[in-house]
Amino acid sequence: MKKIIYVADDEQNIRELLKAFLGNDYTVEVFETGDALTKRFDEVPADLVILDVMMPGTDGFSACARLRSISDIPIILLTAKDMDADYITGFTMGCDDYFTKPFSPIKLVMRVKSIFHRADSQGQKSSPEELTFGDITIDSGKKTVFCRGGEMRLTNMEFALLSMLFENSDRAVSREELLNSVWGYDDSVETRATDDTVKRLRRKLAECHSNVFIQTVWGYGFRLAKGEPL
Repeated sequence: MKKIIYVADDEQNIRELLKAFLGNDYTVEVFETGDALTKRFDEVPADLVILDVMMPGTDGFSACARLRSISDIPIILLTAKDMDADYITGFTMGCDDYFTKPFSPIKLVMRVKSIFHRADSQGQKSSPEELTFGDITIDSGKKTVFCRGGEMRLTNMEFALLSMLFENSDRAVSREELLNSVWGYDDSVETRATDDTVKRLRRKLAECHSNVFIQTVWGYGFRLAKGEPL
């Protein structure tokens, strides 16, 4: 069965463009508002959602937060703005990636394929593994993370990034490795996804009072560390 993608954008040309580019490989349904999309999602969940930020009624940020509260599916936001505040808001609401209009539909299709490829690859891992670092335990089979006995709620991308750091806890992991392994992008892709996902993970680790933190290796990437963050 084809994977299902829902697209919400108040611009008809954008809806038609994305349906044309994605329709050959996926079942694509388009909506004029975030309200219409979330209503449809309640009836039949999709495998991936693309949301325009600026829409009448429920905007993309609110729709993203609504979907994230009930599902961990990948969410991509579209916006006409290119401001740091929008990036921060989008990733705080739980989106997995972000495109600024005007965008290349070919590049968006490539990112969608990368997201699905990564998810399928993770699903094919044969032996569930439990990883522990400090007071954090990851169960890769059940896709759960526990901090001091309590479960941490993570998005797909947050879980994948944290797992990558746990699997390589003896060394620093470069941004390029994370982009390739977690998102399936090569190092030529311009995205703030890695850094913004790390920011969200740091906040969640701090909220559960973990002794684990993610250390920045300047000019390279990130690594896990234990103790009080500097």
